[in-house]
Order: sequence, then structure tokens, then C-alpha cells
Amino acid sequence: MGSMRAVVQRVSEASVTIDGRRYAGIGAGLLALVGVTHDDDEAIAATLARKLHELRLFDDGRSSVSDLDLEILVVSQFTLYGDISKGRRPSWLAAAPGAVAEPLVDSVVAALRERGARVQTGRFGADMAVALVNDGPVTLVLDL
Repeated sequence: MGSMRAVVQRVSEASVTIDGRRYAGIGAGLLALVGVTHDDDEAIAATLARKLHELRLFDDGRSSVSDLDLEILVVSQFTLYGDISKGRRPSWLAAAPGAVAEPLVDSVVAALRERGARVQTGRFGADMAVALVNDGPVTLVLDL
């Protein structure tokens, strides 16, 4: 069983800029930074999509993105699996390589869209500037 990881922030707005151009952006909703490790699979991706869509982080914990028809911005983030337990230089050994990670992040996005979510994404492997206004602030770490 895998352990896909996401850092989820409730936002009033969030965007991704690549090469100085706005690539994606949302208003109120969730920003999900998603990391994939070696043994993650489609089932884990579907579970993450369900959790993101149903997390009750709005209206004092009564409502979800699904309930309010809010947006989700999904950004692949291999650095979520950086290990700094030994020294000061992170090791990326736990992060899945792009050939494994990219299709699984795409699966999370596809599963969200199948559920009716309005989703925007960053671009896999790009040097992205991610901007957000964290509403609350509310930040959760999901390890599946």
C-alpha cells in the first residue's frame, strides 16, 4: 500500500505562474500540493481525490468543496518526500520518479473531475511560482 501525501490549504485565491505567465488560478477553494512515493497506485489516487472533494473545511467545518462548488488547484510537489533526517541536504529517494508520479497526479485530477470538481493544475516538472492567500489560515497534511 502506498502513502501518497498532500499538503492542503484552504484559500481565498491561488495561482501558478510559469515563465512569468499565469498558467492556472482559482478563487475560493483548496490548493493541494501532491507528492507521490514509489508504491502509490490508482486506488490511493482515487482515495486522495475523494478526501479532497469531501473535506469539510468551510463554514466552520460543515461544508466541503463539493458542497459549495468551489475550485481545487492541484500542484505536483515531489519535495514533499524530501528527507532531512541526516544532515542539511535533502534526500529525494522516497519521491517517485516522474514516470511514476506524473500519471498518478493526473489520476487524482481525473478522479476529482469525475466527481464533478472544478480543477486546475500546475504543469508537471515545470519551475512554478505558486501564490496563494491561505484563508484562516487552514493547512492540513494528508498521508494516505
